[in-house]
Amino acid sequence: MFKSLGSASSETRGSLELTLAMVISGSIGVFVVQSGASAFNVVFFRCVFGAIALGLYCLVRGFFKDTGFTPKKLGLAALGGVFIVFNWAFLFSAYGNTSISVATVVYHTQPFYVMLLGAVLFRDRLTKTKLGWLVVAFIGLVLVAGVSVSDFTGSGHGSYLFGLGEALLAALFYAFATVIAKQLKGIRPHLIALVQVVVGIPLLLPFTHLSEAAHFSAGAWGWLAGLGLLHTCVMYILMYSSYQKLPTAKIAVLAFIYPAVAMFFDWSVYGHHVSILQALGIPLIVVASLGNNLGWSLGRKAAASADSAATPATAAKPATATPAATPSAALQGETR
Repeated sequence: MFKSLGSASSETRGSLELTLAMVISGSIGVFVVQSGASAFNVVFFRCVFGAIALGLYCLVRGFFKDTGFTPKKLGLAALGGVFIVFNWAFLFSAYGNTSISVATVVYHTQPFYVMLLGAVLFRDRLTKTKLGWLVVAFIGLVLVAGVSVSDFTGSGHGSYLFGLGEALLAALFYAFATVIAKQLKGIRPHLIALVQVVVGIPLLLPFTHLSEAAHFSAGAWGWLAGLGLLHTCVMYILMYSSYQKLPTAKIAVLAFIYPAVAMFFDWSVYGHHVSILQALGIPLIVVASLGNNLGWSLGRKAAASADSAATPATAAKPATATPAATPSAALQGETR
């Protein structure tokens, strides 16, 4: 009995930690836009501040004593960092060319990239159900994108179409980073994240305009520092801690707090709102992602599968932290 109560208490704490992490994640678009810096400058300084904060945290916790890194694993973590930092750059650029809401929802199709890459690289089996959810997500993506003929003819806003491409490319880069991180078993995700942001500093230097930094206001530096301290350190500490306490089903569901909060901030701060067609596409992507992650069946069995995912037996199954939840993805839970 006491063991059961302890387990319930631990899961409640994990739920609160992941909820807070997703709320913080949902505010990232505001920090990026308010900083006023170019996308690559934002990512560069996010890496700088994030590396300092994560490095100090890992030092205090003693994570450097037995890292588990081998030369091969360290190389893989660094390669994952290449994809992660460019993933951030393209996503942040997409905010300006589309909107925080649209870019975030389009970006949230990355689980399907992970699925397709697994099939191509590791010959993972693609079932009819998974392909069905992929089709549902694609329909939702088309609706959310809100692309018109004028966007292709040049009479519309070409930057909007470009921004959609950036969000999709960011999702693809995240998927590559996720696939790589899955090969890094036995290593604390905090250390993987630290390696990735450290790699990002020299990697982004050729793309960064440091002269621009000389003209940053105190407010701009505050937003940039927030991205490193809050969104690249505190958020991941909360997220990784929650993964140890929560079942996979609950992680998948709570991960969708992130796009919901992002859309709320986009509307409340910048007055951006989605059209009726876009609003119809959002739940399609959400349901498709949940269906894919939780193994729901299409058709009549979907509701039954959803109910079974929430049964006490499933909820009691412990979830293990996965290195796949690398920075920014953690948005899907990583997602996450």
